[in-house]
Amino acid sequence: MPQYQLPKRRRIYLMRHGDVTYFDDSGRMIDPDTVPLNPDGREQARAAGRAFAEQQIRFDRVIASGLPRTVETAQCVLDETGQQIGIEIEPAWLEIRGGKLGGIPDTDIEAAFLGIFDGIVPEHMKFLGGETIGQLFDRTLPALAALRDDRAWDCVLLVLHGGVNRAILSHALSAGGRTFYGHLAQATGCINALDVGDAPRDWVLRLINHSPPSPLHRDIRNTTMEMLYAQFTQYKRS
Repeated sequence: MPQYQLPKRRRIYLMRHGDVTYFDDSGRMIDPDTVPLNPDGREQARAAGRAFAEQQIRFDRVIASGLPRTVETAQCVLDETGQQIGIEIEPAWLEIRGGKLGGIPDTDIEAAFLGIFDGIVPEHMKFLGGETIGQLFDRTLPALAALRDDRAWDCVLLVLHGGVNRAILSHALSAGGRTFYGHLAQATGCINALDVGDAPRDWVLRLINHSPPSPLHRDIRNTTMEMLYAQFTQYKRS
């Protein structure tokens, strides 16, 4: 029998950005394209950085979506690890795009907020009346394939968003497919770890939704979108 050659795989650390405040003190929504991390979000990002530093993990590349909350999270991580490396920007990994809330009938608004992350989501499902799951896959997966085609790195850090992370994790879980698992939790500041081989189907999911400040997620039982919808309805009633 010939000697078995162990597959060679590379590591992707996939983070969600730290916590942000989407509504101001008056209850009005802040522009999600400009909102920075709040104090909790900065501590989540620093905690993730300390976790990487404790394990002496070094990144060959660091890539963010370009929105301030992802760039700031990535910089906090690098500040803790002490690694001097430029943060690359990949616009294909911007968060799934919503439409105008005012154009959604009141009878459909709850489903528009919550349906996109409910179980196995069909590709025609829209996020807040905007981008569909199919469109999200169409723009995120080619950039992921291009990253895999670059053989110059061994360990990469991606700092992205809840919806985009679910698309990437779902793609890995379905061995390179387009099934979208909306119920994959992604806490703010969380870390996922995926290993990739040469074959398109060669994905190994090592770690999912690890939150360094609260590894057991003791106090969280709701999703981000559920909490945002609760804030939205409170604002609408005021």
